[in-house]
Amino acid sequence: MSSKSIKVAASGTVANVSCGFDCLGYSLDDPFDVVTIKTSPKPKINITVQGIKSDKIPLITEKNTAGKAVLSMLNNLDIKKGFNIDISKGIPPGSGIGSSAASAAAALIGVNQLLDCPLSNEDLIIHGMVGEQVASGSFHADNIAPALLGGIVLVHSYDPLEIYRLPVPNNLISTVALPDFTINTKEARGLLPKKVPLKSAVKQASNLAAFTISLYQNDFNLMGKSMVDFFAEPVRSELIPGFKSVHKSVMKTGAIGCGISGSGPSVFALSDNLEKGKEIAKLMHEEFQNNGLDSITYTSKINKNPPNILD
Repeated sequence: MSSKSIKVAASGTVANVSCGFDCLGYSLDDPFDVVTIKTSPKPKINITVQGIKSDKIPLITEKNTAGKAVLSMLNNLDIKKGFNIDISKGIPPGSGIGSSAASAAAALIGVNQLLDCPLSNEDLIIHGMVGEQVASGSFHADNIAPALLGGIVLVHSYDPLEIYRLPVPNNLISTVALPDFTINTKEARGLLPKKVPLKSAVKQASNLAAFTISLYQNDFNLMGKSMVDFFAEPVRSELIPGFKSVHKSVMKTGAIGCGISGSGPSVFALSDNLEKGKEIAKLMHEEFQNNGLDSITYTSKINKNPPNILD
């Protein structure tokens, strides 16, 4: 096999979106990881990592989300070929905006291309989930699915895996604040209650249904009323310094809704125009500063596109 290479950029994602624990997520424009994949004469996957907090990421293939995802894909296809995978991190690990999913998505897209596309992006999701288990300890698709497909994604079923892309209102704006603070995804999942009261489960199911309807009807009022989390946020909010003041400030400014992205510490908000989104970003940054944390903010429309092949 002659040596070939490809470079792919995959963006961060917001998972759960308040009311859709482990089944709802959307893709961001920024930040993103860039992964360069080169074919290798030896049937082995080699991982190198650079960029933001890259020293926190394991290089052993089976313990790296991108490496594990690619291994799953190659084993499923019964292909014994080698690849050198270099991951340039633009999304820090432990950020709550799909760092592991972005690396896995970019690597899967790149390897799939080098193999002349035996699989669709939808087919790649299951292999991305195998990679995600390395970081979170569980198989979940609410980050990897939007990372691979773009847009807003609903995971209807895990057995069998059923994924649906939902409508994205043109004027829906996402703002994310990433404070200089790290939360371990596995530890954050470990804090979740093993059981939830029936009343809370009914409310959460109703909110997820209402959120989905709001996308089809462009009804931001309904969307805002549905963005309440009865499962994870009550526990995880205690882990993020300043979350409650950030949430209060953002909602006063006129955000549609605000919540924790994934396991945190990133906080996201949705709004109905770009100027308001930028105002929300400024408020988020100031509130985190008031709580002793610096932060980076990102404001844009929802990214509707799959990972971008750069060359």
